[in-house]
Amino acid sequence: MTDKTTDRTPAAARLGREITTPLGRGIKGLSDRAVAWIFIAPTIFLLLAVNIFPLIWTIRLSLTNYRANRTNAEVDWVGLRNYERILTDPDIWNSMQATAHFLVWTLSLQVLIGFSLAYLINKKFKGNDLWTTIIVLPMMLSPAVVGNFWTFLYQPQIGLFNYVVGFLSGVDPSSFSMIGDVALAPWAIVIVDTWMWTPFVMLICLAGLRSIPDSIYEAAECDRASAWRQFWTITLPMALPFLMLAVLFRGIENFKMFDLVVQLTGGGPGSVTELTSINLKREAFEKWRTGYASAYGVILFVTVFGLASIYVKALNKVKER
Repeated sequence: MTDKTTDRTPAAARLGREITTPLGRGIKGLSDRAVAWIFIAPTIFLLLAVNIFPLIWTIRLSLTNYRANRTNAEVDWVGLRNYERILTDPDIWNSMQATAHFLVWTLSLQVLIGFSLAYLINKKFKGNDLWTTIIVLPMMLSPAVVGNFWTFLYQPQIGLFNYVVGFLSGVDPSSFSMIGDVALAPWAIVIVDTWMWTPFVMLICLAGLRSIPDSIYEAAECDRASAWRQFWTITLPMALPFLMLAVLFRGIENFKMFDLVVQLTGGGPGSVTELTSINLKREAFEKWRTGYASAYGVILFVTVFGLASIYVKALNKVKER
């Protein structure tokens, strides 16, 4: 039995060497750079196929009068005419203004409320984990579900929101409609987006607050610094990079907000809540001005990319302090 095993082992080893040697020699003959390219090539291919190629194709379409519903029609090269028409279109600027209103107020409220909640939760108290879980629940829901849910809450006759406002202010609940009034509809989507995404800002701010070493606060207490002084000289400066990171994420997401607004107001009443994403969708898939919509999309991309690049540079300077 021992002799058979002894005889079989060298044979198996030789067979393994015969199988693995060609592959090993092939890999051994490649440089580290070549091996690295073999591993990252699939990722680069997917990046080109999913992101870069569609961007180049969109830029090409933006220089034509192409319409997707008229595939047999002759496509003319119009150059920068689509860009000129977009930049001089008052409807486009109205949608930009509505988007700016939405961005400024949602970011301001989410930063203020989110940081306040993070600061409170960072103070250890009984039921801390339970309250954190409850606060985070809205961001776990689908925007379509949230939109339908708040549409019922905003109903003048049966909506809970109107009854709460009426109870607190004494106004007749059926006398106003949050999603049907021109003056109130923009604030309706601001309230819903703030309710849904404030927990996201809170979590990022909470991570920043938890990263501050306790030794710094202990040294400040030894120097008899007040709680207010500690907040302005320690807490806020050290949590500021995390706060700015949350603003960056939410700013990019809110600039392209679509599904939540469509579920709530559909861009109405009129066009008062027609954000740039909704306007772009109508130009591309309702009016079928594909070339014009492509130019519109390129302008939005350049706007977001430019603002984000400037913001990231400011964020890096804050981190270097």
